[in-house]
Amino acid sequence: MDTLETDLERARALPVADIADAIESIGFECTRCGACCKAIEPDDSETGEREDHTATVFPDEIRRLQEGGEYDWRDIARPMPYGVEDGPDGQTGETFEWALQTDDCGDCQFYSEDEEGVGACTVHGDRPLVCRTYPFSVALGGTSQPMGEAVDREGLVRAHECEGLGRDISRADAEELGAALKQRAVRELEEAIAVREAYDPAPAAAEEGVVVHDSEGAKSSDGTPLGSEHRDGS
Repeated sequence: MDTLETDLERARALPVADIADAIESIGFECTRCGACCKAIEPDDSETGEREDHTATVFPDEIRRLQEGGEYDWRDIARPMPYGVEDGPDGQTGETFEWALQTDDCGDCQFYSEDEEGVGACTVHGDRPLVCRTYPFSVALGGTSQPMGEAVDREGLVRAHECEGLGRDISRADAEELGAALKQRAVRELEEAIAVREAYDPAPAAAEEGVVVHDSEGAKSSDGTPLGSEHRDGS
C-alpha cells in the first residue's frame, strides 16, 4: 500500500498541463448556483434533514481569512463534525482538521445570494483551496473527495456533482484551475502527514469539550492550542 509520503511525491510531480488536459476534457464553467456552498438537501424531504455544508479549511487559511476581515476563529471555522457528539453540556469528542463555519441554515457562512438568487462568496479572494478547485479533486491517497463520490474521472482527476460540468473551459482557465488543484493535492497530503506526526491523544477531551487535532497540534474549538498539561493529562 502506498504511504502518504509516496503519494506526496506523486502529487508534487504531477504536470499541471496533464491536469489541465483532464479538466478540459471533462469541461467546467461555474454557474454560480451556490450548490457547493449550501447545506445538502435530503433525498426525502418529508423525513430527512439538511446536512450542513462541510468543507475542509487549513489553519493557515483560517488565519488568512482573519487577516482579511474582522473575524474570530469561530466565525470562520468549526471542528470537523466527524467524531463530535452533542451532549447535555454542549459538544464533546475528538476530531481532525477544521470545516468552514456554517450559518443557521447549514450553508457556508461566507455564501450570499443577490435578489435574483445568484450566488457569491463574500471572501472570494481568500477562499480556501477546496473552494477554489471544486468540483475537482485528485485521486491520490490522503486527498479529499468533497461532496461525495466522483461522477466523472479523467486519469487522476475526479469530478464531483456540479451543474457546471461538461461546459467549455478555456485553456488558460483550465491551467489556472489545474495549478490550484495540484497545490491543493500537495497541501492535503502535507497536512495529513503533519496531523499524523503532531497527533497526541487528548485524555482531557471531555474537559475541553471538543479537541481538534490539526497539523499544528491539538486545539480547543476556538482554535486555541492546548497546553502540554492537557495533552499529558496532568
